[in-house]
Amino acid sequence: MSPTQIVVIVVVVLVVAALVVAGLTLARRRSLRDRFGPEYDRVVAERNSRAAAERELRERERRHAELRLTPLDPESRARYAAAWEELQARFIDAPAETVGDADELVTRLIAERGYPTGDFSDQIAHLSVEHARTLSHYRDAHEIHLRNSRGEASTEDLRQAVVHYRALFADLLGEEPVRPRVPEQPGPERQPDGRHPERGRPEQSQDATNR
Repeated sequence: MSPTQIVVIVVVVLVVAALVVAGLTLARRRSLRDRFGPEYDRVVAERNSRAAAERELRERERRHAELRLTPLDPESRARYAAAWEELQARFIDAPAETVGDADELVTRLIAERGYPTGDFSDQIAHLSVEHARTLSHYRDAHEIHLRNSRGEASTEDLRQAVVHYRALFADLLGEEPVRPRVPEQPGPERQPDGRHPERGRPEQSQDATNR
């Protein structure tokens, strides 16, 4: 085999190896994008390089794999759903207190599922592996909760916080926490203005946080 042939073979092997590495890198990147969704772009924007961001996300996967996560049994799921429905009904009378209660209820659910609940950034890192698509809601809710503790949140801010908390709560619960309303029994037709002929007043709509 001539020196030229040897050089050509070496070059071909190097090119093939480079293509394999590039393919594996792209496959790992695609896997991270699929798993972390918007969290992938957020971490890339926060780090100095895409490689550093991807190392962090892989580290999150490694730490997440060490957790002993527990699915909720039907009884626990029903209990949490009922707690959320009761909490949401209290919002109109006590919006500021309700946001604090929502934060505590979400934290209890996070803990029961098996996630750590100490440092907030640590919570985010662990939750991002399986619940990345609702993390922006959790971040926004937590920020409003902190502003509320300083007396800086408006009523609309508080309503939005409950909506944001509900997004992660439902994701962890595996279903929407507010049960469907029971259909009304057939009866006399309502008047055009929404009044019931037997009661003489409009039907009440669902509470403001259920939008």
